[in-house]
Amino acid sequence: MAQAGKYTRVAIAFHWLIAALIVANVVLIWSTTLVADDTIRPLIDTHKSIGITVLGLAAMRLLWRMANPPPPLPPSYPGWERWAAHAAHLLLYVVIFCLPLTGWLHDSAWKDAATHPMRLFGLFPWPRIGWVMGVEPDAKERLHDLFGLMHTSIAYVLYALFVVHVAGALKHQLVDKEPELQRMLP
Repeated sequence: MAQAGKYTRVAIAFHWLIAALIVANVVLIWSTTLVADDTIRPLIDTHKSIGITVLGLAAMRLLWRMANPPPPLPPSYPGWERWAAHAAHLLLYVVIFCLPLTGWLHDSAWKDAATHPMRLFGLFPWPRIGWVMGVEPDAKERLHDLFGLMHTSIAYVLYALFVVHVAGALKHQLVDKEPELQRMLP
């Protein structure tokens, strides 16, 4: 059970683990521009594995949140800030689900997917999305481009939401002198 005003230990663990994996994945994918072409495949495969892991953890986090509602925001927050915080959290959830799903769709529409099986962290096979794999080649290429664009666009939305989320937490902590960070620290 959460203390008054504080998230549960499980919610805190999910929050920080998902955040760390997302940051690692962003660093990983941006670093692909710095490596030779013959070494890029392991980075991309790790990126995919982390994305699928985030998807699973996000599902578990959402289930946990439904069973263990978060603590209410402090009553000192103005109504517009409460609304903005709830909207930002909802958008973060949407993005955290849409980003790995569009990546999975993008990967499933890859023309070489059938000859390059996906393995989660190199340990066991991970399926591609069957209906996408079965699409006719020209349409599949268009889907690959579309899902890639969606994945990249959603990533930029994530970057913006991350800045807003951190700025809001720091504003409450440092300017308003509310113990905001303590709500999500172990």
